[in-house]
Amino acid sequence: MVVLVGGLLYFGTTFALLTPAHFAGARAQPTVVRYAPGDDPSWRFRNPEFDQLVDELRREKDALALRQQELQELQTRLDAERQELNAATQMVHQLQVQFDNSLIKFKAQEIENLKKQLKVIASMSPEGVAAMMNEMPDEDVVKLLSMMKADEAGAALDAMSRSGSAGAKRTASLAEKMRRVVPATPGAKP
Repeated sequence: MVVLVGGLLYFGTTFALLTPAHFAGARAQPTVVRYAPGDDPSWRFRNPEFDQLVDELRREKDALALRQQELQELQTRLDAERQELNAATQMVHQLQVQFDNSLIKFKAQEIENLKKQLKVIASMSPEGVAAMMNEMPDEDVVKLLSMMKADEAGAALDAMSRSGSAGAKRTASLAEKMRRVVPATPGAKP
């Protein structure tokens, strides 16, 4: 019974002291403190770690800006060098084309000259041809012999081989070199 009486006294006292009029003052709006712009205490708060982070970010931003400027300068330099390289490549290509054309003309002229020389040689005696070829370099003799008719080349080689053992060795060497010559195909460019 004591517990029941104590509980009733507690609730009665609570209701008597805590009336709605007593809470009316607590429900009033809190007063809002207005600060002038830039005078707010939270803006005046200084955190050294925050300042350090801001400084670090500024340094990184400056470093990135400098790096970007260096990269742009490098890109400009690379573009200029690429243009120079392209110009040099085009010049080399033009020179190569000119050289190839000159070489083709030279080869064509060489063949014409060899044909004229063969006409002159055809009118000579085999001994005269052998004497002339003994004085010429092997490469030129091989060119002439490979363009001559087989019977004319055979007569010239026969006359050259009769001039002794040195002549026979040179004739054998020339015949071997003639075997290695690739014959020109008719109508092909030299």
